[in-house]
Amino acid sequence: MEEITIKNLDHLGIVAGLIDEIKIVEIINQKLGVDNREKITSGQVIKALILNGLGMVSRPLYLFSHFFEDKAVEKLLGVGINSEYLNDDKIGRVMDAIYDLGLTNLFIEIGLLIIKKFKIETKYAHLDSTSFHVHGEYNQIESTENYEQKPILITKGYSRDHRPDLKQCVLDLVVSSDSGIPLFMRAADGNESDKAVFGQILTEVKKQIKLDSIMVCDSALYSQENLKLISNLKWVTRVPMTLKKAKEVIELDLKKVKIPSSTDPEIQEIIRVLQEKGYKWLEQEVTYAGVKQRWLIVESEPRKKSDVQKLDSKIEQEGLKLEKL
Repeated sequence: MEEITIKNLDHLGIVAGLIDEIKIVEIINQKLGVDNREKITSGQVIKALILNGLGMVSRPLYLFSHFFEDKAVEKLLGVGINSEYLNDDKIGRVMDAIYDLGLTNLFIEIGLLIIKKFKIETKYAHLDSTSFHVHGEYNQIESTENYEQKPILITKGYSRDHRPDLKQCVLDLVVSSDSGIPLFMRAADGNESDKAVFGQILTEVKKQIKLDSIMVCDSALYSQENLKLISNLKWVTRVPMTLKKAKEVIELDLKKVKIPSSTDPEIQEIIRVLQEKGYKWLEQEVTYAGVKQRWLIVESEPRKKSDVQKLDSKIEQEGLKLEKL
């Protein structure tokens, strides 16, 4: 009697199908080459890493193959592929080769291919960063003449995943507003400051990606140095309230502001909805860091009530503490 074995695909089959449609395996094999003596190509290893990224990501590399033990490996990675081929030596060699090739440039190439293939809208692009904590010493590796590129520094910094006790690395990412497709990726030191690099990143993005996107960032972008760097770009950000100029503008009485009018029916409807929800706004033309820009000041009545309630609650709590003293 023939023995029947059951293997899982789960959601990984859909992901593997998309990887095949984008032809990521072929692109990487073309870049890194294929050795006929190898049982698994570099492109297939990267495909396996992507699939693993949706599952057992916290395991060390020497346990990587365990993730695929109950999976239909041949359906996911290719005919003749065995989970044992995904050992830490092979993965390490492929990752080193990708590093030498230049991960950011490879990422951009694949990202642009996806935009073209799936007709992704790129009118707006969003830049932000996040951190990934790690366990272990991760002693600093000094850059040597053997390194064509300087490796990132795993060290302590501002932890966005709330583990300030651990060392970390940072990931800078630019994505399209349509579908959140990544356009640009950059790994960075664990103690990197957004304010110090966001302007440089946007300048680099514009050099490498020929897209007329409006770049959207948080207030880390807004500094004199960054504004000078991106003076020829289109951008939207939030002005930090630590600026003296921002405090002066906010002091304007919004009650005296006339709600703007428009003959466009769509804009009229937007204005009506915003008014009903208790919003007021004021446009100001401001020159800061030698760059002329438009500031939009928004006041929300519901948010204002919420802030007052929180303040009243804090005052009450402080009052109770004083009474006890």
